[in-house]
Amino acid sequence: MLRIEGVSAAIAGVQVLRSVSLGLTSGRTTILIGRNGAGKTTTLRAIMGLLPVQGGSVRLDGEEIGTTPAYRRAAQGIGYAPEDRRLVPEFSVEDNIVLPALALSLPAAERTRRLDEVYALLPQLKTMRKRPGGGVSGGQGKMVALGRALMVARTALLLDEPFQGLAPALALDYARTLGDLKRSRPDLAILVTESTPALLDAIADETLQIERGEIG
Repeated sequence: MLRIEGVSAAIAGVQVLRSVSLGLTSGRTTILIGRNGAGKTTTLRAIMGLLPVQGGSVRLDGEEIGTTPAYRRAAQGIGYAPEDRRLVPEFSVEDNIVLPALALSLPAAERTRRLDEVYALLPQLKTMRKRPGGGVSGGQGKMVALGRALMVARTALLLDEPFQGLAPALALDYARTLGDLKRSRPDLAILVTESTPALLDAIADETLQIERGEIG
């Protein structure tokens, strides 16, 4: 469904990815593990179109999207939750969640339907929906970022280091949520990057390792 083949990328002239290939399939969860600086985040950013690739291909359902702008990839159903959350602090939690759907000009009825889906999976977000984005904890912010990504994730969901910085109880809660998501959205392909993936063992269908920009 979503496949990158031989993708290379550099940041500020430094080679980060070296001919990286991986494929995502509906209903399967892929875990990409590696140390800090190994290329995990860069791989996700390359898939999302947030940095140019030097070579290789990015294909969605067989269609080349390697030069497609990031916002168009979101419109094609790829949701992305970055490691640093990137919430708009002045917006409410709900406004932060709905923001990508507004940016894509989804009809009001569809926005409401998707928001209801998010709240069913993450009821704690509904409880805090009126709080400002700048007033949530780091762990809560990770959940908000997940909800925001799910507003557009119809085909694939990319999660960058979702457990980093989470207290143990919140990490377990997040892992349980991903298990619920996997069961409730069997159409969704999920890619998660992690340094220590033990909490994902129960839902991982495939585990890949990246080292120095190469997947072994």
